[in-house]
Amino acid sequence: MGKRMLAYFATALLVITFVGCASISKQGTAGSAGVQPLWDAGDTRDKIIVLSDIHTGFEDAYAEILENRTYLIEFLQRIAVTSDIREVVLNGDIFDEWFLPLSFVETDRGDFYRKNIENNKDLVAAFMDVMDAGINLVYVVGNHDMSVNVQYVEEAIPGMKVCSQHLGVGLYRTGDRNEVVIEHGHRYDVFSAPDTITNAHLTNGPTMLPPGYFYARFAADWVLKGKPTYMADLPAIETVPDRVNDPDQFGAYAYYRTMETVFKNITPTDGFGEKLLDMRIDGYNDTYSVQDLYPVRNEEGIISAPILFPNYQRTWAERQKANGVNVYSSFAVASLGALDSTYFESQARAQFEVDNAQSDTSVVIFGHTHIPLFYDYGNGHYYVNTGTWIDHNTNYKEKDGSLLSRTFAVVTTGPSSTSVDVYQYQADGRLRDLKSQLLADHEK
Repeated sequence: MGKRMLAYFATALLVITFVGCASISKQGTAGSAGVQPLWDAGDTRDKIIVLSDIHTGFEDAYAEILENRTYLIEFLQRIAVTSDIREVVLNGDIFDEWFLPLSFVETDRGDFYRKNIENNKDLVAAFMDVMDAGINLVYVVGNHDMSVNVQYVEEAIPGMKVCSQHLGVGLYRTGDRNEVVIEHGHRYDVFSAPDTITNAHLTNGPTMLPPGYFYARFAADWVLKGKPTYMADLPAIETVPDRVNDPDQFGAYAYYRTMETVFKNITPTDGFGEKLLDMRIDGYNDTYSVQDLYPVRNEEGIISAPILFPNYQRTWAERQKANGVNVYSSFAVASLGALDSTYFESQARAQFEVDNAQSDTSVVIFGHTHIPLFYDYGNGHYYVNTGTWIDHNTNYKEKDGSLLSRTFAVVTTGPSSTSVDVYQYQADGRLRDLKSQLLADHEK
């Protein structure tokens, strides 16, 4: 490893001791004529609202929240006049830098986020309404905004606190007893965790973009073309390496299976090997194809992607360390778990012992998967995933086939106990209680 990367990771180790933002406090009141509170509120500010995965775009053509943006603004305006809400936490994937067509060439990250904020000025105004009401507004970075320009966003939205490490992860602890942990959850996902290591041979400076970024660009292009139907032509690995006797290659195979799953239906019509993604940021200065990213068994018999993220499994331990992960997972488990929402619940238990009645952490809240979840471990300890606000959440379908979106969590904190609820904000402005349904989902 060169001197530049050693210095980078030396700095990273110092940042790991911080792991996010401390709870902040703000006083004030505000009201808007004609706007109704979310519920019949009390006088004590003991409620924390958590929502994630809004996925705004720097242009509306590249935003996944167009139909629901109006509802979100209305929701925030109603929060501002609800007297018992203490803070609102935006838990990642807010200003989306990943859902972009292949034709878009990003060269200036500050300019990108500046345009995103300008394109969402009505939403930003609603954020300001929340803070003007004396409610804390906290932004915890996710994978789609891991490279967010923290200083610029805090200047553009004065009063909002951005919880971010320069490695692209953030964690926020809050509650009366500091008992609530809120993070996006992507650091436990091999597909989406910041990676400053594996592609260092390609870049002239530190980059944190993981494979998920490259996949998202191809996927966005497919979506924006209208999701054309065709048969994916992807190389196949037929022989499964032995998990016990060859864990390195089994891990590589697990990564291949993850990539096979996500790319199966969106291989660009232009061809597997066509150079379509032009990268001119974070030290990248080339054009890439799906083939550059896709693991195959090479002439030496090794399973590896040829150019982007080669031998990806071999840097996982170092990446977990750099990303501040406390309890390491194996690459194979994390790779196969990347597409399994219950894997992230297992990480909440492993990292924070939230299922332990003696743990100082009573509540862990993730986003990232777009799948709302609620786990009640008893004794006032919970794991929650807040789902998403995107227009068409194909990751979670209800019994009638409808797609569930506009979901969020409400934490009620106190000096001796904490409770959590999960709701959907409905089109008519009513709140639909989802807790019983979500409890039943994971108890099946």
